[in-house]
Amino acid sequence: MGTLSDPAQTALWNWEQPTVLLIEDDPGDALLVEELVADGGVSIELRWARSLADALEQLSSDRPHCILLDLHLPDAQGLEALEKVLGHADGSAVVVLTGLAEEQAGLAAVAAGAQDYLLKGRLEADLFVRAIRYAIQRKQTEQAASALQAGQLRAQENARLERGLLPTPLLLDKSVEVCSRYQPGRAQALLGGDFYDVVQTPDGTTHAVVGDVSGHGPGEAALGVCLRVAWRSFVLAGARGEELLGLLERMLVAERSGPEIFATLTCLSHTAGESHVNVLRAGHPGLLMRSPDGGVHLEEVPGGPVLGLLPGMARWPVTPLPVAVGSALVLFTDGLIEGRTGRGTERLGEQGLLDVARRHAHRPADAFVDSLIHTAQTLAADSGGLADDVAVLHLEWKSTT
Repeated sequence: MGTLSDPAQTALWNWEQPTVLLIEDDPGDALLVEELVADGGVSIELRWARSLADALEQLSSDRPHCILLDLHLPDAQGLEALEKVLGHADGSAVVVLTGLAEEQAGLAAVAAGAQDYLLKGRLEADLFVRAIRYAIQRKQTEQAASALQAGQLRAQENARLERGLLPTPLLLDKSVEVCSRYQPGRAQALLGGDFYDVVQTPDGTTHAVVGDVSGHGPGEAALGVCLRVAWRSFVLAGARGEELLGLLERMLVAERSGPEIFATLTCLSHTAGESHVNVLRAGHPGLLMRSPDGGVHLEEVPGGPVLGLLPGMARWPVTPLPVAVGSALVLFTDGLIEGRTGRGTERLGEQGLLDVARRHAHRPADAFVDSLIHTAQTLAADSGGLADDVAVLHLEWKSTT
């Protein structure tokens, strides 16, 4: 068959010229459909498949707006034919064609997923064309409603994951001020596995962590939530140092979807009145130190492998790092430093981040952190922005006297 068109009628469809695939083995009935389209005075590209096998072959490479399906084909009968068509034509409206004595079959087809049914002995041009148009519009409405529902579910899931990944710090005094930020990578429908947390224990010690689960998606985000909650629980239960990371690795190995999944993190602890923090790193980037005189330095303290690489065998040294009152430490995930700078392959890196931090060293905590993220985002604009999630934690120690 070919194209039957009248440009004056194209506006009836409110989109490009619709395509209709007729699946019909009877040449006489196929000719009748072609005449109905011509008499309807509309612009439709009508195609013909003489069997279900022929139709499925056409559907493997093209999706028509509407499918007219005869329920009596040489290679498929009734709802069996409909089921196979629906399985190969997601997005296409389906209208079944039945005989006068088979109206119940038409109703059953609609219940099974077809948009409408037509009785062959009662076809008139206007009603026929209107049925096709309404079927297409009904299918589009169903898809739009489904997409809206999926978007709402994703938004709800994002909110639940965000509450788990990015908690409110649990602080008992004002010895430390916390500024935190999270920014998802471009085109991420769900949060990634970046997480952070800060808690103070009754002995006056502040504990903090920033971590990153490899990969993106709901599974990785859920694993990030699991590690974050486990970290807080273990800290409040008294786990410290290498024991703490060993417990987190056991949790990771038990909960991950496969052996290729790993996590990096930096965690630290600072006891009130002491002039240093204890730092542990597991394959994570370094951290920035902001001194009271306005200087900024990159601290690359010794560390161990990522969590999950050598289960039960890895070691993570605890490194004391001097920190004066009025100093601040900035922990971040690698999404902040892995963005490209321009159209080439060069990335910002830790040294590039240090240069950015020094240009904004005079700013207070909120503005400083925002400047780091904004600058990294701007530098990566030519390559589409920051591809990975970014989590930043700014901890500033204050005098309690």
